[in-house]
Amino acid sequence: MRAHLARVDAVIVQAVIAGALSFSHLHDVAAAAGQDGWKAWAYPVSVDLLLVAAWRRMRQSQRAGQAAGGPRLWFLVALAASLGANVATAGLLDLDDVPAWLRVTVAGWPAVAFFGGTLLAHAPHTEEEPAASPATDAVAAPDGGSSDMEGPDHKVPYSADFEPAPEPSAAPATAPAPAPAPAVALPPALVDRARALAEEHRSATGRPADPDAVRTRLGLPSSMTASVAAHL
Repeated sequence: MRAHLARVDAVIVQAVIAGALSFSHLHDVAAAAGQDGWKAWAYPVSVDLLLVAAWRRMRQSQRAGQAAGGPRLWFLVALAASLGANVATAGLLDLDDVPAWLRVTVAGWPAVAFFGGTLLAHAPHTEEEPAASPATDAVAAPDGGSSDMEGPDHKVPYSADFEPAPEPSAAPATAPAPAPAPAVALPPALVDRARALAEEHRSATGRPADPDAVRTRLGLPSSMTASVAAHL
């Protein structure tokens, strides 16, 4: 925890120092270009605010999967203004006799910053869509947990709220009884698997396994129920 706080403190101190130096350089260039008084102090505030606003909007657009060309353009404009002021005060520019193009650039900066800030503030932005809940991929178990529906060996938990459909009072007398399907020989590996499932059910419940339930867990079609029952 202390190491984390030390890293945060170092970052904050570095950011304050860099911001103060950049702020001072922008003020000096604005004052040298004829913007005196409070106006010279407003220029660095305008440049830094545009830089931060463009960076935040650029990051939001990237997270939302949108094009970030506009915010990136204004970020580069503000960065160029800040770096230009820092380089200009390094002795490459005579602040006592600044060229006319610099005076024009400084005088036109408020309109450029206002235009860029307005576009950033009113640019359409879509919030990130929430991630899909894992509850949609699982079935709640009676004990409050979740049970993934994967594989034929999955056992669906019994629910106390389940009510079976009422049986018809009488079957139609004219409907002939379906003839039982002849048993089909199963491969030895499948027979062993069916017997293992039946034995597992008998050990867990004390009752013989239902051939239809064993056939379902093996992933066989309903026509194979008689074949499974013949091998149990």
